[in-house]
Amino acid sequence: MNALYSVSMKVEHAYSTDVVIIGAGPVGLFAIFECGMLKMKCHVVDSLEEIGGQCAALYPEKPIYDIPGFPEVMAGDLITRLEKQAAPFDPVYHLNHQATGLEKRADDRFTVATAKGVEIDCAAVIIAGGAGAFGPNKPPLDGLEDFEGTSVFYMVKRREDFRGKKIAIAGGGDSAVDWALSLAEVAEKVYFIHRRDKFRAAPESVARLKDIAATGKVEMVIPAQLHALHGEAGQLSRIEVSDLDGNKRMLDADTLLPFFGLTPQLGPIAEWGLGVEHYHIPVSQRTSQTNIEGVFAVGDIATYPDKLKLILTGFAEAAQAAHAIHPRVFPGEALHFEYSTSKGVP
Repeated sequence: MNALYSVSMKVEHAYSTDVVIIGAGPVGLFAIFECGMLKMKCHVVDSLEEIGGQCAALYPEKPIYDIPGFPEVMAGDLITRLEKQAAPFDPVYHLNHQATGLEKRADDRFTVATAKGVEIDCAAVIIAGGAGAFGPNKPPLDGLEDFEGTSVFYMVKRREDFRGKKIAIAGGGDSAVDWALSLAEVAEKVYFIHRRDKFRAAPESVARLKDIAATGKVEMVIPAQLHALHGEAGQLSRIEVSDLDGNKRMLDADTLLPFFGLTPQLGPIAEWGLGVEHYHIPVSQRTSQTNIEGVFAVGDIATYPDKLKLILTGFAEAAQAAHAIHPRVFPGEALHFEYSTSKGVP
């Protein structure tokens, strides 16, 4: 057997399917549909507790404007529609499971293993892991973990959860600016903390933030950085900030949203012999296949010359991968391509 990467563990559950998709973000969900249209069954593995990837975990209520046919669609709504689109093909989801092992066997099929003892036999693998697993860059504050999950959050799942709150948002990128604009509509107070008066966010969004700040709905605390947290039993009562000269100030805030970006972590996938380059997997632009025959990568994790990192690019790559996989699942069977308008769905 040709073990690309494996972890010794007790097997709790074993399955067999046509295709294993690693990653249940938007591109992974569309890959289910594309495989299903070619009569291929899928199991889907994702380390998060729910489908949707970053769209669901980081910005479900953020609008997306570049999905064909949708002048504007909320990220969470897009995931709901993609899940519904994939549902007729009966995908099996293994959520809160990290893919830890990949083994190509002598029969040219694969075994995908998860950290929870699941093993899945399949003819092909599609890696649709976005930027891989990810974790927030946390501010270096004493006692930070005491408030995490109760009054310190690194993502916003539902805007309504923050209605009436006194919120401090720290950061200078798109996430910080976008959520300051959104939460200003429901929060009692929003402080925007940034160490300088230059932002990494879209200029139009920054201009809107400054316009709202002029009305008093958002207070710009600039230049400043987080210095200390004050509260008890997991609940913040005040946030201490300091300026570049060391002068300190207390903010009357009960919630902190630090948006300092995410650290991509491919995890075990980086050890599967896929020629990973800077957290990305090189693939053939024509088929989305990696350097290992039968293993494909689509979406943001896949790279090739002059690639555009757009969701719609990932959707096209998912279709290419599904068509390239078909001969592995149905060897010797001709694929007579039909448009969905004539073929329909189950």
